[in-house]
Amino acid sequence: MALLGVNIDHVATIREARKTNEPDPVWAASLAELGGADCITIHLREDRRHIQERDLRLLKETTTVKLNLEMACTPEIVKIAIENQPDQVTLVPEKREEVTTEGGLDAVGQRSLVESTTKELMDAGIEVSLFLDPIEGQIAIAHAIGAAGVEIHTGQYALARSATDKQTEMLRISKSGEQIREAGMAFHAGHGLTYRNVKPIAQLEGISELNIGHSIISRAVFVGLTEATRAMKALVSGS
Repeated sequence: MALLGVNIDHVATIREARKTNEPDPVWAASLAELGGADCITIHLREDRRHIQERDLRLLKETTTVKLNLEMACTPEIVKIAIENQPDQVTLVPEKREEVTTEGGLDAVGQRSLVESTTKELMDAGIEVSLFLDPIEGQIAIAHAIGAAGVEIHTGQYALARSATDKQTEMLRISKSGEQIREAGMAFHAGHGLTYRNVKPIAQLEGISELNIGHSIISRAVFVGLTEATRAMKALVSGS
């Protein structure tokens, strides 16, 4: 059964729209935990568009479940991660002009940078996962550099409209999951997952963690974050 990671970035997005102190993502994490979240995920971006260093610091002190920090391979953010010691770091690509992460990390093309960043974080006692597209060569690099896990980018699956396209993307993700598990790494997935499309991903063999943000926060606007998390948790766990 997959664990549910709730990404609370967009609570901070609302706060930063007015540069005020509400809504507080630290409170949001507590409500998500009450709804059954197994992990709290945040992305500290270079441009600080939503999550701030203060949030990371307080969440490290207050969360009672795993804290997963998404971040780019940059010296500034690596330093912050090491200072705050999240339970897990997920290395992701980052472009300032993008609305949200648009694809997986290029571990093949940026192997030296990804490897050195992974080593620095691991040496500091932080577990490292790589956010990758479902491509065999990318996953092979994750294993070669010693990553503990791989989070497969499910964006193309989420965008697929026809049954054929969905089946094709599911097959890619499933095969990637097999490769990840055979290499001894943890199989995670996320991006674009919603209440309507999450079940097939959650039912993949050996999947250990799903990270979902936008869909949960969107529903929370109407029903509250605890209830929105509880509903997603039921889908992910098959209950």
